[in-house]
Amino acid sequence: MPELPEVETIKRQLNGKIKDKKIKKVEVRLRKIVKYPLKKFKKIVEGSKIINIARRAKLLIIELSNGYDLVIHLKLTGQLIFNGQINKYSHLIYYFTDGDYLLHNDLRQFGFVKVVPQKKLNKFLAKENFGPEPLEKNFTLDLFKRLLAKKPKAKIKPLLMDQTFIAGLGNIYSDEVLFYAKVKPIRIVKTLKPEEIKKIYQGIKKILPKAIKRQGTSVDMYLTAEGKEGTYASLLKVYGRCDEPCFVCKTRIKRLKLGGRSAHFCPKCQK
Repeated sequence: MPELPEVETIKRQLNGKIKDKKIKKVEVRLRKIVKYPLKKFKKIVEGSKIINIARRAKLLIIELSNGYDLVIHLKLTGQLIFNGQINKYSHLIYYFTDGDYLLHNDLRQFGFVKVVPQKKLNKFLAKENFGPEPLEKNFTLDLFKRLLAKKPKAKIKPLLMDQTFIAGLGNIYSDEVLFYAKVKPIRIVKTLKPEEIKKIYQGIKKILPKAIKRQGTSVDMYLTAEGKEGTYASLLKVYGRCDEPCFVCKTRIKRLKLGGRSAHFCPKCQK
């Protein structure tokens, strides 16, 4: 599933490619992707102008000129490709008046588009109960410590992935952050030492911007809005490297199931 760096990459690219464009037509090839009455959806979208593309957690928010927002979640295999190759997984196609178009592809079909009036967007997002954005200035070490203090019995890896705790982290970057901090994914929060908490925080602040600079991690189906792979995968230290040697100590990377998800770690480097 695209995480913060991937969704942020798409947001930035779309702002450079479709902002200020007018939507001539929207073709809905798979009804269930659109979580809104279809006739109303087309009436709202067609003829509107794109004002801005924003992000909250893993959601993309396309602001339209008519007082509505399109809220998009790509889920596991969703893609938004500008002027890409139309294929059997292209379930939504937005055609612009200048001849360009935007594809919403989704192999597994778990993603969605919702229509939200702009005046109700804050209320909509409040219901999602997202945690703080980790790249914002107000996400400080002190705030991180206070958030952890509220969850003393939680295991650190699932907690980092909890979107109500911190917005945007998923399986990939929680693994990488914990390796950076030398903390095992199964550690209980109340056992973390102050220096370990600081290292986890520093890992979040260091790794996420670096991944954005590399336009994300292309494992599974993720592509940028330009239809290209992100290049952060070559920098992964533990995620997806089960049984491969640790780059630091040569011990084989292990994988375990944790809260229904996989966790990758070095049994020697991480304590």
